[in-house]
Amino acid sequence: MFTKATFDFLDELAANNDRTWFGTNKPRYESLVCEPALEFIAAMGPVLEKFAPNFRADPRKMGGSLMRVFRDTRFSRDKTPYKTNIGIQFRHSLGKDVHAPGFYVHVATDECFFGAGCWHPEAIALDRIRALIAAKPERWLAARDDKKFAAHWQLAGTSLTRPPRGYATNHEALEDLKRKDFIGLAPLSSAEIIGPGLTKLAGTRFAAAAPLMKFLCEAIKVPY
Repeated sequence: MFTKATFDFLDELAANNDRTWFGTNKPRYESLVCEPALEFIAAMGPVLEKFAPNFRADPRKMGGSLMRVFRDTRFSRDKTPYKTNIGIQFRHSLGKDVHAPGFYVHVATDECFFGAGCWHPEAIALDRIRALIAAKPERWLAARDDKKFAAHWQLAGTSLTRPPRGYATNHEALEDLKRKDFIGLAPLSSAEIIGPGLTKLAGTRFAAAAPLMKFLCEAIKVPY
């Protein structure tokens, strides 16, 4: 799957982030990034089926789990055309219809990690998550503080500075109600990315995130 040459290519892309260089080196992108990523995605299909059957490992080159290399520069001052990381997302089967949680793998020379949950959920999904936390705080806290989850994952993202409108300022889960993202991150080393056990490790880490994912799926009203 991934090798040291994958990281070397990402370093070179960061130093030569322009269309001319990428066009010349596209065959290397295909062999060092796309092919190992698609191999990993295909291997994750039966792994996810065991504990999260509603999440899809789609090994198509376009429109599947491998995220596009092209950056959206329309509203950015940074006009470099290409992402210098590999992004892989295992979306919920209903993800096109609702802002459902998902699993994610991030590979870059400066940082690698697994992700699980909802990043920047739209207003309806965010309201539903907060409502379930407010109504069932004990269940939220049990998911958040689950031993297997807490051993490897940490909640990340941005939060409001003040409590969201309509929620008690003394609620026991107030700091979590302030969250704008409900995403867990689990750090990875480059050695783990290029090692032979990446698929097994991804399965183990994602399975440990099941308490968070089940809670979010229930809140958003999709099956886990």
